[in-house]
Amino acid sequence: MATSEERLALFKAEYPHTDNVSLTGADLGVVAGYFVIIIAIGVVAMCRSNRSTVGGFFLAGRSMFFLPIGASLFVSNIGTEHFIGLSGSGAAQGIGVGAWEFNATLLLQLLGWIFIPVYIACGTYTMPEYLTKRFGGERLRVYFALLSLILYIFTKCSGETFSRGIVYKPKICPKWDLYLCIFILVTVTGIMTMTGGLTAVIYTDTMQAILMVGGGLTLMAMSFSKIGGYDGLARKYPNATTKMTYRMPNTTCHETDPNSFRMLREADDDYMPWLGFLLGQTPGSIWYWCADQVIVQRLLAAKSLSHAQGATLMAGFIKVLPLFMMVMPGMISRVLYADEVACVDPQICNYVCQSEAGCSSIAYPRLVLGIMPEGLRGLMMAVMIAALMSDLDSIFNSASTLFTVDIYTKIRKNCSQREQMLVGRLFILIMVGVSIAWVPVLKETQGGQVFIYIQEITNYLAPPFAAIFLLAVLVPMVNEQGAFWALMLAFLTGVIRMILAFVYYSSGGCGKDDNRPAILKNFHYMYFSLFITLLTGVTAIVISYFTGRPHEKYLTRTTFWTRKSAPYIEETEPDKPGQDKENGFTNLAATGDNNMHVFSVEEKHHYRDPKLDEPEEDNEMHCAGKALNYVCGITNEVDEEKERQLRLHMEKVACLEQNKYAKIGLNIGLVIILTLGVFLYIFWSFWKYEP
Repeated sequence: MATSEERLALFKAEYPHTDNVSLTGADLGVVAGYFVIIIAIGVVAMCRSNRSTVGGFFLAGRSMFFLPIGASLFVSNIGTEHFIGLSGSGAAQGIGVGAWEFNATLLLQLLGWIFIPVYIACGTYTMPEYLTKRFGGERLRVYFALLSLILYIFTKCSGETFSRGIVYKPKICPKWDLYLCIFILVTVTGIMTMTGGLTAVIYTDTMQAILMVGGGLTLMAMSFSKIGGYDGLARKYPNATTKMTYRMPNTTCHETDPNSFRMLREADDDYMPWLGFLLGQTPGSIWYWCADQVIVQRLLAAKSLSHAQGATLMAGFIKVLPLFMMVMPGMISRVLYADEVACVDPQICNYVCQSEAGCSSIAYPRLVLGIMPEGLRGLMMAVMIAALMSDLDSIFNSASTLFTVDIYTKIRKNCSQREQMLVGRLFILIMVGVSIAWVPVLKETQGGQVFIYIQEITNYLAPPFAAIFLLAVLVPMVNEQGAFWALMLAFLTGVIRMILAFVYYSSGGCGKDDNRPAILKNFHYMYFSLFITLLTGVTAIVISYFTGRPHEKYLTRTTFWTRKSAPYIEETEPDKPGQDKENGFTNLAATGDNNMHVFSVEEKHHYRDPKLDEPEEDNEMHCAGKALNYVCGITNEVDEEKERQLRLHMEKVACLEQNKYAKIGLNIGLVIILTLGVFLYIFWSFWKYEP
């Protein structure tokens, strides 16, 4: 049998071009043009946005239309790890990974019709703040904020950094581009987020959504044309294996999955068990789509409930596309470049993509460089840059919101609005540093299927919060003690499983033994997700049953059943009529104001006059200080009429009023998207194509 060095030499002799593929000057010109357009849009949005208040910076003044919000929802989810991860998993195991996209189509509507009306009605800024409004106390709020930031680092930032490392491999871009390009991308993204806030993020996301969908569909059409349509893919993919397999006896991992063209499979399938996915994966997806700050924050910026629901419908229809413009092109890439994308020899894989675990993750960029002409290659590189920037700016803005509103204001209870704005922007700089720091770390620890890695990590930690948010919105009897201790038990269980899975035991690889104990090997992570969700829910209900129903003030406008109820009114001191000091509600009827005011203590603080917080402006302020204030949008001048109009608008939004005809149209759209989602699941799980 030939040695590993001899096998590698044979591969190099047969594929000498593998190390010489790069972008041309025309391609880089297209990428540069993209940068100019995006930066211009960001600058315009920065100048027009209200950046001087917390509400304006973090929630775009709650004045956005459904079209840009829907586009932002899509691109906030579709990052580089989707172009790399979805196509890589498609190349490795077929269309099954597309189930996550159809799941998103359905769960977005759960967000729009069940969760977001509650979030808007109670006037929340962040998801941890909602937990305080619903349950009282601060420990749930701080714990959820911290865990969300940890998940952002270990899944979102790490996945994006890993994926852009794939995009900028020396085999794809010039070697000097790797760290320099990543530094420029992340820095530009961070600056736009810091200066323009959520308004700039949403408007740039809209441009990036057009670029992503247009570029993705272009590559899809060219790749299907290259392979002979879906018929050609169905005929050729089952035989898309590397020719080097004869040197690895007694293994079948180099072969394609017999169920490659089935989405949901048998209940004991190792990759996509139908029961595990529908019951186990769904809780993790509910956390992501219905309780994650990155997603929900966009809908909180909507100018009305109707616009929020319209955005979820729009994003749901777009989420049908990734199966066809990401997953299937990944399968086509394996057909065309099997010896590279489907390599199994560790030495050869290390040569192709610097990873001994496999090279399925290079499927998408390899296809781009292999079939697209000069210029269009630059377009697709810009598409992946757009995916990177849109995901990162969403992470930066939402992480900054969580840290500032839910953590920093608890440490500094009397901090001024100016201080909050500066701290929020400073935290974005920290996130930029973390993202860049991940590049050399993950370059040495990359695996074969980054998308599956992200889902597995999420399913160890996130499902308990899906259970708690569902109970919070739908089950009024659940109280703070039940929710907190159920989360503590679930966190301990999830961390133990995660440590065992990623630290102590390895699942092996092609030609390697799987040394995991049965509790890991035979207990699929999706079924574990179902187990930990049920554990959390049952524990919370049992503890709540024995410790008593929560106080009525914590149920006012914080559940689906009470979302339109009048604000809770407590007995108050004679000199402060109508003020609930603990929960922050105001009885405006008692003061002669007919508007229903539902702002929390935090939100009142966000909208108080900055003049009360800041000393008189020093006429001798240094130029650097003035420049900082201008870039950050911080000013001591307040337009009182504008502030009043903004407060009235937010009060109107919180009343959840909808036009009758708009509501009918939205409900028709809801029926259509739900029917389409269920049909796609059934069709791709049972239909068998005979080429």
